[in-house]
Amino acid sequence: MRTGTKQQLAGVILAGGLSRRMGGGDKALLAVDGRTILERVVERAVPQVSLLILSANGDPARFDAFGLPVVEDSVGGFAGPLAGILAGLEWVGRNLPAVPWMASFAADTPMFPADLVERLLAAAAAEAADIACAASGGMTHPVFGLWPVRLAGALRQALVEEDLRKVGAWTARYRLARVEWPGGDDDPFFNVNTPEDLAVLRQRLEDRG
Repeated sequence: MRTGTKQQLAGVILAGGLSRRMGGGDKALLAVDGRTILERVVERAVPQVSLLILSANGDPARFDAFGLPVVEDSVGGFAGPLAGILAGLEWVGRNLPAVPWMASFAADTPMFPADLVERLLAAAAAEAADIACAASGGMTHPVFGLWPVRLAGALRQALVEEDLRKVGAWTARYRLARVEWPGGDDDPFFNVNTPEDLAVLRQRLEDRG
């Protein structure tokens, strides 16, 4: 990505899920071939943004090794990805007031595209969109999105006053650009939810060499 673009964009890794299907705990801290899923996500995200933060609840010390700012949800009740997006937007607004955009990445999806942010930015500009998100195999992946910091107040109102929880319901209120990638066995948005998924990820990484 061009340096000028990176300076205008922050990123947040959404790691606030409860990981019920993995038996609880932080699935992003599970290791595959000696490296945690989160390590792989951070490695993919860092080159695409100017500054990266981590959205996670609980004791932030468990993420100390990553050296990233850790931001807790600012609304209660484990409100899902939208709460993490809001926490990120508000953090960026306070700490990086000149930055207009924030990209979001899922902590359990370590093979997402290296050109994700570049393509989302291009689509948002080409379509004059408020928000941009990834899609593959006929499915939209709004947690891999591009968000304007100016919408933080409106998102807080939707979460707190309307009890809105679905990311798709939020994005439907705005002009949304979708950027397509291949699905199937080449789907870069394959995410780890179960022990079986962990085995699939290991095989996919081996296949890629």
